This record gives sequence, structure tokens and C-alpha cells, in this order.
Amino acid sequence: MEISAVDLFCGAGGLTYGLEQAGLPVVAGIDLNSRCKYPYDENTNSEFIEEDIQRLAKENPERVAQLFGDSDVCVLAGCAPCQPFSPLNHGDDSKEHQKWGLLNAFSALVKVVEPDIVTMENVYEVRNHDVYDEFEETLSDLGYWINSDENKRVYCPEYGVPQTRKRWVLLASRRGPINLKGPVHKNESEYPTVKDTIENLPAISAGETHSEDSMHRSRDLADVNIERIKISEPGKTWKLWEEKGYEDLLLACHKKSSGRTYTDPYGRMTPDKPAPTITTQFYNYGSGRFGHYDMGQNRAISLREGAMLQTFPRDYKFIDSPEENHLKPLGEMIGNAVPPKLGEVIGKSIIHHVENTARQERLKNFHV
Repeated sequence: MEISAVDLFCGAGGLTYGLEQAGLPVVAGIDLNSRCKYPYDENTNSEFIEEDIQRLAKENPERVAQLFGDSDVCVLAGCAPCQPFSPLNHGDDSKEHQKWGLLNAFSALVKVVEPDIVTMENVYEVRNHDVYDEFEETLSDLGYWINSDENKRVYCPEYGVPQTRKRWVLLASRRGPINLKGPVHKNESEYPTVKDTIENLPAISAGETHSEDSMHRSRDLADVNIERIKISEPGKTWKLWEEKGYEDLLLACHKKSSGRTYTDPYGRMTPDKPAPTITTQFYNYGSGRFGHYDMGQNRAISLREGAMLQTFPRDYKFIDSPEENHLKPLGEMIGNAVPPKLGEVIGKSIIHHVENTARQERLKNFHV
């Protein structure tokens, strides 16, 4: 049976790359961010379509249906931007977020396209929002089987992703019950680590870009932050500065009771454990535990290191020329991506489901 997928909100191609690695062809990826065209075209076998998915869902949803051609099994995949549902909103009313309606656009496309299979990956907290409940209700009303909430819960280290990222992976099918494949690693001792992932990259300094890889670039640090990271140790917090008698390095927020509970910023990663969640700000030393674990490298992790911790291959092409290695847009592109290894698990789960349901159908027809 011919299976093909369309990847909504495809970004730089993390999900598409993973699906293709699993053997699931992707005919097109759709995203509004024009910067994503180069990495998507260079690293996947799919076509990048620059389009506003909300507008597409409202004005021309049939265009998405036409992309599947004569495929026997159509898969509509995507990760609607997670910012409205992220815990980083710190309790703000996410309904006011400009990207709130994108999950509704996904739902509207499902109604028109009527794909055989739907998959939606997002932050773990998406399950707490009404718009997500409405998305599931739409699928149920259309006759889809949906994987259980327990099966949707993903802890990324269990699936080979070296970061403590929690995700929510929905799978829905018209063909019958469907589930995400079980974890690859069940014990912490088996989890991929920071050191496993990035130790082979050459050493660089803060503010340096490696001559042979323009993505191996680390943000420059102010002198005070150089002093802070020099006395920081892997796995420790900024409270170590106090213990060593460097109170002058503390920030004003660290001296307030409300700020003393936020201990990850300005920390170094622990080499023998998974990294923290790679956010869109991972290149900023002060935005989380994003300091390099090597005491000889006093810097935040580089763009390439962040991408590799997201499980992009080391040779994944993000930019056409060294002049385009701007930290903010590339950080957003990498941090917002579906980890390709997780995408591969999703792809393998879908292929297994299609093969299993096809086998059941053949047996049923044989007995008839």
C-alpha cells in the first residue's frame, strides 16, 4: 500500500526527516516561515510550501487534499506551534496568544481532507487546554480511533532523545486502534547523555564560530558572565557562587526569596545525563542550564550542539552561507522543532499500524 504524509507547521523539517527515516514518504511540508525553506529542501525529500495554514484552512483546504495524489493511505501530521500551551507562559492567559487558533486550523483541515491517519505532537501541557479537547472531540466525531492518554505521554530520553523533554503525541486512525511504539530505553542508565551527543565537536570559545562549521557558533559573553561560568560546575547551580564567596556575581533576583527557587539559569549541563529541554533560547547562558559541561569551555552551547541535542544529524544543513548564522532565528528554528528521533518513532508506529490493519483486512477477506 502506498502511504504518504503532509507535514503541517513543518519548520526546519524535524518531523519530516524523522518520518522519512522511518520509511514513511512525505510529499509536502507547509510552514509560514520562509527561513525554513532552505533546511527543509536541503535535508528532506519533500516539497516546502510557504503558506499560512490558518488562511489555507479557511480559504483553500482542498489544496492539502490534492497533495496526497493517489496514495492509498494519507497521513496528516504536524506540531501546531506550542507557545500558547507552554509552561513558559507562567500562567498568562494563552488564549490571547496570536498562535492560539492554529490547532483549530489543523482541525479544520482534518474535516476537509479526511486523512486516514492524523498525528499531532506538542508540549505536554497542551492536554490542559479547551482547544485541545475540541481537537480530540472533532476526531472522535469523525470516527477516528485515538491512542490513550497514557500512550500519548512521551518522556524523550526513553526514545533516544538526549534531553528531559516531555511531549504529548496524539495518533488517530480511521483504520482501527493505533498506538505509539513503546520506549526504547526503560532504565536511566540507558538514556543518551549530553556527552554522548556532543563530545566529538571541536572546542570553541564564547563568541567563536568554528571555521569548518558555521553552525558551531557560541554566543559572546559579557565579562561578568565569563567570571560566573568559570566558577560554575556541571550539575551545580548559581548558589555555588555564594558558597565560594563570590556574592558580587549574584543577580538582583538571586537575592530575593522569590528568585532563589529558579536555579537552572547560569548553570552548566551535566555530562552523564540528558540535557534539559532545548528551548528556543538555548544559546543564551542565562536562559537555563545551557552552559557547556566542559570546564575548559566557558560558554553556552553552540547552535550545532543544540541541534544535535534535538537529534538533528551533525551534518544537517540549516543555512546557505556563514553570514546567515543569526542566533535568534536559528535558535527558534531548532528549539521549536520536533526531535527527528521522535519523528522516526512516530513514523514507525504509523507504518506498523498500516501493515497490521492491512494484514487483518486480508485475513478477513480470506475467510469470507
